[in-house]
Amino acid sequence: MIIIVGLGNIGQKYQNTYHNLGFMAIDRFAQINDISFTKEKYKSIIAQGKIKGESVILAKPTTFMNNSGEAVVLLKEQYKDARIIVIVDDIDLPKGEVRYRLHGHSGTHNGLRSITQYIGQEFERIRIGTGRDESKDLADFVLSKIDNQDKEIFDKAIDKVCNEIMEKIS
Repeated sequence: MIIIVGLGNIGQKYQNTYHNLGFMAIDRFAQINDISFTKEKYKSIIAQGKIKGESVILAKPTTFMNNSGEAVVLLKEQYKDARIIVIVDDIDLPKGEVRYRLHGHSGTHNGLRSITQYIGQEFERIRIGTGRDESKDLADFVLSKIDNQDKEIFDKAIDKVCNEIMEKIS
């Protein structure tokens, strides 16, 4: 079993923001694989299905970004032997760059920090680079809407994320 968690913030005002790239990627992955988000449990909106014969749970935590660990620990407790892959935005990567790591540190990301506080560092991560806008406060930047001129860059990045996940499913 694989649990794939897209990080973001719930609510209309956060849609299409840099900080919701994890939600956007998991939504696209679900759509490509004809899996629907139908349940709310484990402090997440959940979709379940099979891909390449592997049971998969897709999750979007409803805890808001900085408390994502509260949802991930519930999923981990329920599905003890599952692999966990977390999809997240990353200001420290260039815009549109996608990076996969088997495990590692949370860096500057509060959502990843929350998860590591609850379950440790042993989970896979796929980071989507947003770059930094030095003219804005960090929180203002990550919570701002993705610029129209950047939409194509992030559409391609999300496609890369979906391909990366498919490669990771045995």
